[in-house]
Amino acid sequence: MRPTNSIKIEFESRSVNEGFARSAIAAFAAQLDPTIDELCDIKTAVSEAVTNCVVHAYPDRLGKVYISAAIYPDRRLVMKIRDVGCGISDVAKAMEPLFTTGADDERSGLGFSVMQSLTDRVRVRSKIGGPTTVTLEKKLSSKGEKDGSL
Repeated sequence: MRPTNSIKIEFESRSVNEGFARSAIAAFAAQLDPTIDELCDIKTAVSEAVTNCVVHAYPDRLGKVYISAAIYPDRRLVMKIRDVGCGISDVAKAMEPLFTTGADDERSGLGFSVMQSLTDRVRVRSKIGGPTTVTLEKKLSSKGEKDGSL
């Protein structure tokens, strides 16, 4: 199935750009007329993925964060958040709740769990010393599902 619309953006891995990413994806998703809850879920999931890039992919330097998003005819929103940082050595372990590679005790290790709870599907591909791509999928409700006419 081909997307009906798509975008690509890139920005530096500065924590202040996390808000930009949330807003950009929310603006793109708005064409599907999502519910407030759906929009909040999307923004939070993207925020968690971007924060992972800022904190973990580039722990001691700035790098680039790339986001692409596509809308499909079945009202599915697919978002890919990618970095070319240090990579994840054990993706399965990294996706376990409370696991963190953060150097301080302030990180909760719940980023992937939050993403999984707010989207329909989360996939992570990573290579040590190379790129990591987090793919988030969320199918948005139809107009009839929102107003109860279905």
